[in-house]
Amino acid sequence: MRLVKRAALAGLVLLAASPALAKGVSEADLRGHIEILASDEYEGRQPGTAGEAKTVKYIAEQWAKAGLKPAAADGSWFEPVPLIQRAQGSSTHIFTAKGRKLRIVSDDIILIGKEAQYAKSGLPVVFTGAGVTSDGSVQADVKGKAALLMFDADTVPDRMKSPRARREALVAAGAEAVIFIGDSQGNWPVLRRALLSRTIGLETIEQRAALEGGISTEFAVAMVTAAGRDWDKLRAHAKQKDYAGEALGIDADFKVTTDVYRFNSSNVIGKLPGRKKGSGAVLYMGHWDHLGICAPEDAPDRICNGAVDNASGIAVLTEVAERLAKKRHDRDIYFLATTAEESGLLGAYAYAAKPVFPLDQIVISLNVDTIAVAARGAKVAIIGRGNTKLDNIVEGIARKAGRQTEGSSDANAFIERQDGWALTQKGVPALMVGGSFADLDLMQKFLGSDYHGINDELTDKTELGGAAEDADLHIALGQYFADTRKYKSAKAGE
Repeated sequence: MRLVKRAALAGLVLLAASPALAKGVSEADLRGHIEILASDEYEGRQPGTAGEAKTVKYIAEQWAKAGLKPAAADGSWFEPVPLIQRAQGSSTHIFTAKGRKLRIVSDDIILIGKEAQYAKSGLPVVFTGAGVTSDGSVQADVKGKAALLMFDADTVPDRMKSPRARREALVAAGAEAVIFIGDSQGNWPVLRRALLSRTIGLETIEQRAALEGGISTEFAVAMVTAAGRDWDKLRAHAKQKDYAGEALGIDADFKVTTDVYRFNSSNVIGKLPGRKKGSGAVLYMGHWDHLGICAPEDAPDRICNGAVDNASGIAVLTEVAERLAKKRHDRDIYFLATTAEESGLLGAYAYAAKPVFPLDQIVISLNVDTIAVAARGAKVAIIGRGNTKLDNIVEGIARKAGRQTEGSSDANAFIERQDGWALTQKGVPALMVGGSFADLDLMQKFLGSDYHGINDELTDKTELGGAAEDADLHIALGQYFADTRKYKSAKAGE
């Protein structure tokens, strides 16, 4: 917390009243960690790479230096997270209608199997519009069939607009194949890039069809027209409320090979043991991963270093750990650095499925992510506002630290995009607290520029003032919730 220069006596009073703030986290403290984690040497911290090995080693060493004890299930710092990565191999496809092979001039088709080898003949093709109806349900008969759906989705609920949500709904309804249609004048390049990006999955929780892929609108129009159907009429039908899809009279033969790579990544877990066994635990978390080498080979800079997202969060966790370790607390305090957040909160989901400490004993979970955006003096936002009974407590602690809070729940727009969501779904009181998401215009400026790009690097202009203040706030939060006299609840959700 920044200390404003006052008369000497006033300064002494302030220091006496707030000993923790006198040793507050500085911008230089954070910069030192970010400079290493977001350096080119760490190659963008992608799971399964040499960059991961350097990253998790650095975190474990720094946490040990800070005073944490290793807390993975085997007594080490590292909890394995089994991941799977798929990439396009070779494929052949034949579409027929009434026994006649359809001539399709477009080559805009990408097919990726769940397993290394996939072959299926005579698969009926169904057009499903957006994939789900206005209430988010699947009405089309897709069981054992190839479901075609539009990449864009204007007619479905917000919770189902993401391609992932609609894909998983079709998979749950029994679709054998799920193939998106992208507009080549708009989202086909986005869809194509996503399919070819060697995405990482958590095999234990993924909901995936046996075959997935994408085609351009040109491919779809050529296929439908060759089968004697009218594409414009199909699109018009799909815009009707509760559209239930329609068979196209087309059968597909697919033969696909996929490059499947299984590997173990790591969550890093440390602990400050508490004095009172059975009194519950405080959990801090933040993801260590980023996008790795993300630009084409001929680009002058190929590395997405992820200084703000989320080397800044790991830096804050490390400094918070060091200061909380200076005294013994009633409750255990855990620190969790997760893998594969950028691939869908995978490390957090893995931890939620197999925690080292019972989830119902976590009194609060605090996620720290993308924290180096706001300047000093920013309001404090609560992502997860209204989901727990802790808002008033957090606001009170923020006030004592000299911080104003953002009273709206606008920041909850990001609630499903951060690791705490994996714990929220398990009933854990999980919040994300800080200044970065209090000014959403400022956050959107970052998201629309450096975010997930080669320019998310540590520079002299990287804003660390708000991150330092947020670090001090997290120290105060930890001190409060780890004290059984101040916070008596020891059960998640109580």
